[in-house]
Amino acid sequence: MASRGGPRNLRPAGGFQQQVEAEVPAPDEDALRMLAFQAGDAAAFDALFQRWSAPLLRYLERMVKDRASAEELVQEAFLRVYRARERYAPEARFSTWIYRIATNLALNELRRPRWRDPHQSRDAAGAPELAAAGAGADELVHARRLGAWVERELGALPERQRAALWLTAVDGLSYAEVAQALEVSEAAVKALVHRARAGLAERLGPGDAQRTERE
Repeated sequence: MASRGGPRNLRPAGGFQQQVEAEVPAPDEDALRMLAFQAGDAAAFDALFQRWSAPLLRYLERMVKDRASAEELVQEAFLRVYRARERYAPEARFSTWIYRIATNLALNELRRPRWRDPHQSRDAAGAPELAAAGAGADELVHARRLGAWVERELGALPERQRAALWLTAVDGLSYAEVAQALEVSEAAVKALVHRARAGLAERLGPGDAQRTERE
């Protein structure tokens, strides 16, 4: 008869190992490409650049509000990916890792003195499309003006609010992934997104839509 203080629910060692392995997520497709590049496949790095350069450019352009600077930061981000190949480990999704690199680069860039009076980009090409397919000319013009206005207001948000809102609402990252990218807690990400949305909603009052029609 086992003693009252003896071990309970004994399991074979292999069963515990299988349970631990089941809880470890498999690397995503881009992480596998990075591992292939780590092993010497240069084409895998080219594939990662083709896959992520455009999304990173859109994100960084919204962060620093200057296309030329954003393009330089994209190049710097991939240079860091290239240099980190030997020590890379797929501890998170590749998207989380590269957005963390890009976010840190953007925040460091915005701390430079020249950004105290930042250039406000007039290019609203990256603004969300607000008009439904088949909309009339007046509706399309209104949607573009409203989209440009939202774009300007998004650029006026504090940097971390802007990053959190863009990564969740546009790039589709989860709160957990954004938390890793911004190196904060999930609760902090939720608070950042809430404040960003509240700020935009407060600025987008009933008179704003009418104002865009008159401009």
